[in-house]
Amino acid sequence: MPVYMMLTTLTQEGRKTIRDNPERIREVDKEVEIMGVKILTQYALLGPYDFVNIIEAPSDEVAAKLAINLSARGTVGATTLPAMPIDHLVEILKKKTVDW
Repeated sequence: MPVYMMLTTLTQEGRKTIRDNPERIREVDKEVEIMGVKILTQYALLGPYDFVNIIEAPSDEVAAKLAINLSARGTVGATTLPAMPIDHLVEILKKKTVDW
């Protein structure tokens, strides 16, 4: 299944929500899984992003829909990046022909 890195930034409303109810983070995790996306790991960050989530989604379309649905709530902004394992990249680079 494709893997994505989702970088999220809380809005003012989002910061208030998790300050008052930190368990809301886990509640959102459950909602994400209902949408068909598996959270592989996640970290809270210091800096321009508040969280990084490594997720598996069946397709780019599902990952995009998740990012839009989360952002539409007004509590978080999301940047979603497709990711590939390094071993896969190395194998692609070893090929002499291009598969496009």
